Amino acid sequence: MIPVPDIAHVRRADAYTIEHEPILSERLMERAATAVFHKIFPKLLPDQPVVVFAGMGNNGGDGLVVARLLAQQAVKVEVFILKLSEKGSPDFELNLERLCGFSEVKLFEITAEGDLPASLPKNAVILDALFGSGLNKEVTGLAARLICLINTLENVVVSVDVPSGLFADKPTDYRNADVIRADYTFTFEWPKMAFFFPENEAFVGDWSVIPIGLHPDMHQPDGQNVFLTEHSDISRKLHSRSRFAHKGNFGHALLLAGASDKTGAAILAASACLRSGAGLLHVHLPHKAALPLQCVLPEAMVSLDPDDDHLSILPQLTDFDAIAIGPGIGKEEPTARLLKLLIQEAKVPLVLDADALNLLSENPTWLSFLPKNSILTPHHREFERLAGSSSNGFERIRKQRELSQRFHLIIVLKGGFSSVSLPDGRVFFNPTGNPGMATAGSGDVLTGVILSLMAQGYTPADAAFIGVYLHGLAGDLTLKQQSPESLLASDIVKNLGKAFTALRG
Repeated sequence: MIPVPDIAHVRRADAYTIEHEPILSERLMERAATAVFHKIFPKLLPDQPVVVFAGMGNNGGDGLVVARLLAQQAVKVEVFILKLSEKGSPDFELNLERLCGFSEVKLFEITAEGDLPASLPKNAVILDALFGSGLNKEVTGLAARLICLINTLENVVVSVDVPSGLFADKPTDYRNADVIRADYTFTFEWPKMAFFFPENEAFVGDWSVIPIGLHPDMHQPDGQNVFLTEHSDISRKLHSRSRFAHKGNFGHALLLAGASDKTGAAILAASACLRSGAGLLHVHLPHKAALPLQCVLPEAMVSLDPDDDHLSILPQLTDFDAIAIGPGIGKEEPTARLLKLLIQEAKVPLVLDADALNLLSENPTWLSFLPKNSILTPHHREFERLAGSSSNGFERIRKQRELSQRFHLIIVLKGGFSSVSLPDGRVFFNPTGNPGMATAGSGDVLTGVILSLMAQGYTPADAAFIGVYLHGLAGDLTLKQQSPESLLASDIVKNLGKAFTALRG
């Protein structure tokens, strides 16, 4: 798991590295900026210029080092220094002195609005090194006007560490703040919390983490509770299968899903459950939905509800290792009563999705009676119905964590970086998945995958981690054969096998 620390820890890690490696701060800056240089230089076209906008702190110092390294490779470089004070940080001043030795680098100072560049070469890459992750107040005045100017240009913009003006570990008020709209962001050592929220996507662009060799003692921050899941974390959690295993070794799952007009949701969830390795699957669904499911998925057993159109009667639960409810069930009164009875009688953690979550939001007292470690899989609107609206991603994650802790639940908040929160307060962002998965039925597939894993004996937490990662990975593999527009939820099901294979190496 990759930590997603707050900026206070990042500062401590810098200081600790300088003291204990030991290394001079100027050498650490050189190392970090060299890593940025190695990202940028190979991508430049022949004779493509670079324009660096540098502040006077250490982020600006990084930009000056990159400018020097580029100039050493005969890249045409211009540097604009935003001069907001008489003197910059010591490492900035040192690298400014070094850069002045390169006569081929053009240096400009911006001290007033009249110093802002009137134009830039259209093919130039802009390197944003104005303000780093240590920014603690909104950008105003001349700096804000410079950022507004950069944002009007059509040039490719690369930000060092974070886009200037963006707060890395707290909300940014875009009504009163100006922030660089980067195409690419190269951030140091760890991802920043702000990168995982949709409101920041237009500013962060395509981001990646570049290691700069901070001291290994600081790689696992004390009290850290936010992480980014890695491929290796998931692959080592997968169970192996004995040659002599049989279907009874891999669990008996119960899926309560579908209505007469939403049989597809039941089919998608059931297909995903079986494709993810469950030994046996019973699908409880209304009479009218049974024939379509059996025609498409003969491997699933059917438990028929006496109601033609909706779920109304809870089947016997004693034979099942895992139970999921929600895809396509609707919110009819008999179905609501069934859900309430299920919550009261279930002896195993449940997986709840879709209309099961909507019924919970209409009956919030039921949350207290859910079996511990039950898994809720809301998208953002379903989550708001459960926890209330949020003005930004930081607030939404706080509410997610609080809901998990209060009711001892595992919550999978679906989105661009789906987050899994545990009852102990930890939150894990998931890196797999793509915009093509924003399609009808994708969530039903995820429900089926998690149900299958729980039936096979994975802990609820591991079922959530693996299920979310596997689901996204199958979507990514699908995208190699499709476009985002053409991707279907059933395509994700078809690629679950390839995703398992990829996880096993």
